[in-house]
Amino acid sequence: MGKVLAVCVSEHKGERKKNIGQGVLIENHGLEGDAHAGDWHRQVSLLAMESIKKMQEKGLDVGPGDFAENLTTEGIDLVSLPIGTKLKIGEQALGEVTQIGKKCHNRCAIYYQAGDCVMPREGIFIRVLQGGPVKVDDRIEVIGNSDRDGVN
Repeated sequence: MGKVLAVCVSEHKGERKKNIGQGVLIENHGLEGDAHAGDWHRQVSLLAMESIKKMQEKGLDVGPGDFAENLTTEGIDLVSLPIGTKLKIGEQALGEVTQIGKKCHNRCAIYYQAGDCVMPREGIFIRVLQGGPVKVDDRIEVIGNSDRDGVN
């Protein structure tokens, strides 16, 4: 079981996101008000605080939202979750892991500052199966894998 440390949005793609503390996950769309929301497989991005701390240990002044993630989490090893894993977020929302990591076509400001960025390796993406509110301190629960459990 993990928890939400930050709920972050940005108006435009390619920029750091701002922690707004709470938001609404919209079914088949993503986080309300975020530039990356839409009808595709990477509706919401998640990055663990444990990953951000790796960059802080390299001397970078970074925190939640700086890697353009929507939800900063704690207590779940995100990169070990197989594609198809279901996550219950807060009281109502349900997401499904669709992608682990991503290819960065353009190096971000973080990469140029540190010579490295954790989001391409350690960030994950979900699509929203069931919408609902999400806020800081909400629980995130791994509830299964559609491939393993036969759930679609």
